[in-house]
Amino acid sequence: MKQLISLIVMFTAFISPVSHAAEMFAGEDGYRLWLKYDRINDPVQRHQYQKQLTRIYLPGQSGTTLAIRQELTAALPHLLAKPITFISHANRANSLVIVKGTQAIQKRYGLGERFTKLTDEGFLIKALNTKQGQQTLITAKSDIGLLYGTFRLIQQLQTGKDIRQINLAESPKIRIRMLDHWDDLDRHTERGYAGQSIWDWHKLPDYKKQRYYDYARANASIGINGVALNNVNADALILTPTWLKKVAALADIFRPYGIKVYLSVKFSSPQQIGDLKTSDPNNKAVQQWWQKKAQELYHVIPDFGGFLVKANSEGQPGPGDYGRTHAEGANMLAKALKPYGGNVIWRAFVYSHEEDTERSLQAYNEFVPLDGQFADNVSVQVKNGPIDFQPREPFSPLFGAMPQTSLAMEFQITQEYLGFSTHLVYLATLFKETLDSDTYQYGKGSTVAKVIDGSNYKAGKPHLTVMAGVANIGMDRNWTGHIFGQANWYAFGRLAWDHELSAETIASDWAKMTLTNDPQAIQTIVSLMMNSRETIVNYMTPLGLHHLMGSDHHYGPAPWVDNLGRADWNPVYYHRADEQGIGLDRTATGTNAVSQYAKHWQTIFSDPKKTPETLLLWFHHLPWDYKMASGDTLWNALVKHYYQGVDDVIAMQKQWLTLKGKIDNNQFNQVRMALAIQVKEAKWWRDACVLYFQTFSQRPLPKGYKAPEKTLEYYQSLTFPYAPGQG
Repeated sequence: MKQLISLIVMFTAFISPVSHAAEMFAGEDGYRLWLKYDRINDPVQRHQYQKQLTRIYLPGQSGTTLAIRQELTAALPHLLAKPITFISHANRANSLVIVKGTQAIQKRYGLGERFTKLTDEGFLIKALNTKQGQQTLITAKSDIGLLYGTFRLIQQLQTGKDIRQINLAESPKIRIRMLDHWDDLDRHTERGYAGQSIWDWHKLPDYKKQRYYDYARANASIGINGVALNNVNADALILTPTWLKKVAALADIFRPYGIKVYLSVKFSSPQQIGDLKTSDPNNKAVQQWWQKKAQELYHVIPDFGGFLVKANSEGQPGPGDYGRTHAEGANMLAKALKPYGGNVIWRAFVYSHEEDTERSLQAYNEFVPLDGQFADNVSVQVKNGPIDFQPREPFSPLFGAMPQTSLAMEFQITQEYLGFSTHLVYLATLFKETLDSDTYQYGKGSTVAKVIDGSNYKAGKPHLTVMAGVANIGMDRNWTGHIFGQANWYAFGRLAWDHELSAETIASDWAKMTLTNDPQAIQTIVSLMMNSRETIVNYMTPLGLHHLMGSDHHYGPAPWVDNLGRADWNPVYYHRADEQGIGLDRTATGTNAVSQYAKHWQTIFSDPKKTPETLLLWFHHLPWDYKMASGDTLWNALVKHYYQGVDDVIAMQKQWLTLKGKIDNNQFNQVRMALAIQVKEAKWWRDACVLYFQTFSQRPLPKGYKAPEKTLEYYQSLTFPYAPGQG
């Protein structure tokens, strides 16, 4: 008997962790993203919509109409808890009618000017009282518009909106809304924290994973219509016939969802894969090589989007190697693509290793003299700030300085400098901060968003408007490595479609579709999201500090690094901490970066009393005892921001724990574990930075603030040779 009891105890001990894990990770794991389609909780609404939406008229047999049919079949029976039926004519009462707006349809439903103003991707959703009875109409000028309208209607149902009197007309404000995948052909993802690249190049073109289709569905649901498949540090191999077949297989999957593929190309491809001795854009043989390559591309992929180019930056080849300008290089490629409707997106993130000028100044210096020289199918893609996707930056001055050039926005969705995929940071607030910034290009009201959407363009409405986001998507089951990383993908798409949306509205919609419909839980989640970016700025880079991260992998704090090959690669270059004070002087007495902004901002950024405190140390080197608006010294204020950041992330953790039982176990526990890491790493950032800067300030911590437990030497000794996101 004793032996039997011992065996039972051993067996119980063995299975308990498994049972506990099964309970922790049961249910929703994040794969469905915001397309969960769980049943509408409100029985009154559900019953009403059962009568209104379960009979559907959807003519046509295109790939896109079939995709609409599949999405409705996946969504409505689950949302409404009732099967749906596709009917053969449009004049049935209590039905959903999805049709292109022919002249007959416009006349029949009295669509009028609201319909005629729609772009080819726009849609109109309208509740109608017809002779046949109540109908809900989705109409558009194209099948893709119908797809977007369908997703919009589903979204209304998911978020609890009353659609009985719905009357929406929407068109995207930006023409190309794309994700840039920094994915290598060996499936390594540069600055990617969600595992391997989702493109299994070895198995393509024959093995087409369901994940590719679900990726296309997710993108179409938020209006993304372009995907650059490969790293901007490109491999010329992607343009060879074998690889183009693989690209074509993905293009075929994406086409019904309105998504075009783009390729990052290496400017030296004519030499690397074309047996030419030069890649000079003014060389006839080089021009002919690209023209022939474009012809080959469009034969394989008839709707190919175009090229994304990183040139003469961080060692990448470009037209500058031959004494040519960026405009000459971009226009040469644009000419090759022009006959097929293709576009060139030319990155403005350029700096030369040999150039002594601070790298944040080089893009402006190189591109502003070229304003008006780019072809109409070229857009110059500018990072949101002048450095490199920092937790907070001022808007790039290029947005207020090139009124005759199409400027594309480049945001980073993957969290290279924001704690990687274990930190909860809702980036819509960062995106909005940039988009709503006023460049004062033509006086008050010339926002960055208006530059991007072409409203401020001086040469007539530009042919090309673009917003791009560096993707955070990989092979993790939940796609982004963190459930809340999905919110940043979602928010990017929504803002690329309509930059006037509020970050709070987007957060609320995402939370309802992805996590829960419990009103109190939604309130908690949205509050947590809306405060999260300021929290991370506080514990990483408060008061305008920036570029304090570890070398190469960019993981964790390392403000002491000063051994890299170029001065402005080192964190010490950017904070300039010394016995006198801290911060980088970018006024006329320093780098004079302020001169690249409009006069309005020059006046503000040149005066520390006028400069927003959130950017104070970005533009000024100030004494440790400088008086802040609060009356605190700069040193005390800096320390308090660091400690506040940690307090706030601990509060986030506590807020999240109150949601147990209101969110699927699996999702809840994924976020719970990530928040535990975030708290630990926030303390690491705080303590390492405060201890390091204290060696210069030689001042005590403010009264009541507890000293860090470990020493500065401990933090400086840490190494991370295998941290994710290596360059």
